[in-house]
Amino acid sequence: MLKNLPCTMIFEFTEIINNIFKFNYFPKAWKTAVVVPILKPGKDPTQPENYRPISLLSTLSKLTENFILDKLNEHLAENKILCPEQFGFRKSLTTTHQLLRVVEYITSGFEKGECTGAVFLDVQKAFDRVWIQGLIHKLIRYKIPPHLLQLLKSYLEERKFAVKIGNSLSEAKIMRAGIPQGGKISPVLYSLYVNDIPKTHKTLLGMYADDTAILAKNKNHKYTAAALNQHLAKLNDWFLKWKIALNVNKTEAVYFAKG
Repeated sequence: MLKNLPCTMIFEFTEIINNIFKFNYFPKAWKTAVVVPILKPGKDPTQPENYRPISLLSTLSKLTENFILDKLNEHLAENKILCPEQFGFRKSLTTTHQLLRVVEYITSGFEKGECTGAVFLDVQKAFDRVWIQGLIHKLIRYKIPPHLLQLLKSYLEERKFAVKIGNSLSEAKIMRAGIPQGGKISPVLYSLYVNDIPKTHKTLLGMYADDTAILAKNKNHKYTAAALNQHLAKLNDWFLKWKIALNVNKTEAVYFAKG
């Protein structure tokens, strides 16, 4: 779409982006998401929970977010802010790298006659439940430059959504929590929100965006269980503090032993 715009429109849009950074203000017109519910395969269409909400954002907004993201990533990289256990949405890191890290941890235990216990945590509606004021507090704590912090605050606050079914569009409502699904900045903002997740020296922590696993190994399975339970207790307090909810039905505990 943007490629087909005349040069005069491109110049106008460039001027808008420049002013966004000049005044550290994100346009309100770009902060309303149109949510389209898509039925999950094979599910009952009469049950609301069987629909996956797809959030459609302004193309101009997403393009502008690329420039904001570049500045944010530059600050995070220069100051080495993101914890090394987080492999999500980071340059040269993939789910495969995190999986290899976990496999190496388990197999190195086998070589010493140790068994490994693991708990795989599933965060419920991760992006939708982010506490905005809590996120802004953490952005301040990570010393995000004042001008960029002000722009991110403008981007996050007073966002709206409207639901579209067929040709019908609902009235726009204020989002009380959450970061934009499909937003270019959202994955990094979520990573910052969970960046201070508790760690312990007795366990291995592995993260990929909102997927989190903790592992512990020992020849004595009681020691392994105790290490995991101590870490889980710390995580529980942290989840409560930052209003993060787990999907208990999708959280799994696994014990790895060499047969």
